[in-house]
Amino acid sequence: QVQLVESGGGLVQPGGSLRLSCTASTSISSMYIINWYRQAPGKQREFVARIRNNGGIAYTDSVKGRFTISRDNAKNTVYLQMDSLKPEDTAVYYCKSDDPYGRASWGQGTQVTVSS
Repeated sequence: QVQLVESGGGLVQPGGSLRLSCTASTSISSMYIINWYRQAPGKQREFVARIRNNGGIAYTDSVKGRFTISRDNAKNTVYLQMDSLKPEDTAVYYCKSDDPYGRASWGQGTQVTVSS
């Protein structure tokens, strides 16, 4: 099974920026779809962004215009650039891969805290 590791989380003030990374143990240059989800305390996990191998991208409405997802297949890494961060963005952020057969793998998560 594919192993995913997230990094780049931390504490940032409102209006600040962070870039999250998700690195996979296997090549993502094939047909893997990579997703970012987040989960705030006491809340259900929610979809944030998705990128396909061909570059197709989707975002949840609350992050459109502020977050940018991208991938570097040579490094087996997907990034989530987060700008204009708000307190409501505070959550544990997870990456999730879907292989060509629809099988999903999850990373361990990285904490993002937006607070003044």
